[in-house]
Amino acid sequence: MVSGTIKSQMEAKDKDGSWYKNVREIYADARLVFTNAMKHNDDQSDIHVMAKSSLENFEEKWLQLLPKVVEEEARQKDEGAQTHSNIRNSRKPAYAKIARETYNELDDLNSQLEDLRAKIIEKCRKMTTEEKRKLGVGLSTLSPEDLNMALEIITEDNPSFQATGEVVDLDLDAQSETTLWKLKFFMKRVLENQAKNSVVKANDNLKRKREIICKALVKSAAKKRNK
Repeated sequence: MVSGTIKSQMEAKDKDGSWYKNVREIYADARLVFTNAMKHNDDQSDIHVMAKSSLENFEEKWLQLLPKVVEEEARQKDEGAQTHSNIRNSRKPAYAKIARETYNELDDLNSQLEDLRAKIIEKCRKMTTEEKRKLGVGLSTLSPEDLNMALEIITEDNPSFQATGEVVDLDLDAQSETTLWKLKFFMKRVLENQAKNSVVKANDNLKRKREIICKALVKSAAKKRNK
């Protein structure tokens, strides 16, 4: 779930079937953006810290908006005598207004998150030659999917960078410190995920071996009994 998805669903037409039915659905998806970022990143990582801070700001804004939501829901409940179509149509203007306000809050939080990220990067020291070398080695081991994501990070800060084609000429010395540290943080997340997946895979293999041994023992015991 990303902010772009939330925006598209807020702007969707009724006939699309993907539009938000009420503002609480927008709140739930917006909250999911930040909780997912915290869930899938170590609690000491910059992304986790930024997501936690943004979630706290968002929750505070939601509490300020909640009385209006409750008031509007109570008003609509009193209109129960109307047909379903009329009720739905009467909700749309009110929810559209609340949805716009919520989107503006989300947009503001996103800007704050980008500013915070930029400030963190600015405080990073200059990357050493050895760190650049290790970064280059790490990039060469990435899967095609992760490598494409790394190239997108470079393109964000350097639009002139040619990230397409069978061969990509990447000169780390020519990249800004901001780009280098973004790549380093990205590589750290990839390696952490790979380590977690390796542990899970090893546990699965051990479990399968135990099952095979147990079945073999049961089969052997059954043969002895038959004799």
